[in-house]
Amino acid sequence: MREKGDIKPLIELNGVPIIERVIQNLRTGGVDEFFVITGYRGTNVRSFLNDLAERENISITHIINEDWERSNGISVLKAKDVIEGPFILTMSDHLFDPEIIKSLLNQDHESDTVTLCVDYNIENPVVDLDDVTRVNCTRTRIENIGKVIRDYNAFDTGIFYCHDVMFEALELSAAEGDDSITGAMNVLGAQDKARTFDIAGQLWLDVDDPTAYGKAIVYVDEGRL
Repeated sequence: MREKGDIKPLIELNGVPIIERVIQNLRTGGVDEFFVITGYRGTNVRSFLNDLAERENISITHIINEDWERSNGISVLKAKDVIEGPFILTMSDHLFDPEIIKSLLNQDHESDTVTLCVDYNIENPVVDLDDVTRVNCTRTRIENIGKVIRDYNAFDTGIFYCHDVMFEALELSAAEGDDSITGAMNVLGAQDKARTFDIAGQLWLDVDDPTAYGKAIVYVDEGRL
């Protein structure tokens, strides 16, 4: 994405930065308070978000990850002592239909679990098979998750409904040598605490390269993201 801009969350889609579209979609879905974890060139992102918060009257709390060169689970761990109660976790470069968030919030969630929104359409032409995280799961539970697993029946959308057990799993996974969110989900799966939520064909897109960026432009033009 370097050809589109130096800081991916601030790259614009039809004049609106990707991270602003993510926040807009979450707000439409029912989220009203935001905690944004920034690392690489985070000063620029925080400055933009401060302006956005004032312009749109949004509650945005900054969390700084100075260990941003490590895996993404470390970023989430930085929020352990800041966020209280259940929360939705998503990525600053994943766009999605707000209906996914509405449905997820309307779901009953067990208190000691983490729920991952999954896409069972493994023929989905929007998905980059070389980059997507794959999931082997039942309709309610995760058996295995990873980018290179061969036996899979769903894709990880990067949207999670989390309880505090997420932080415990991240710490345990990191202690075992895996700093990633995926590592934590495998820990939770082994503990029978990893749940799934079917997005039921709703649109989502990881804007991770120029090809995905081009798709995002089309869907934004169509009013679908």
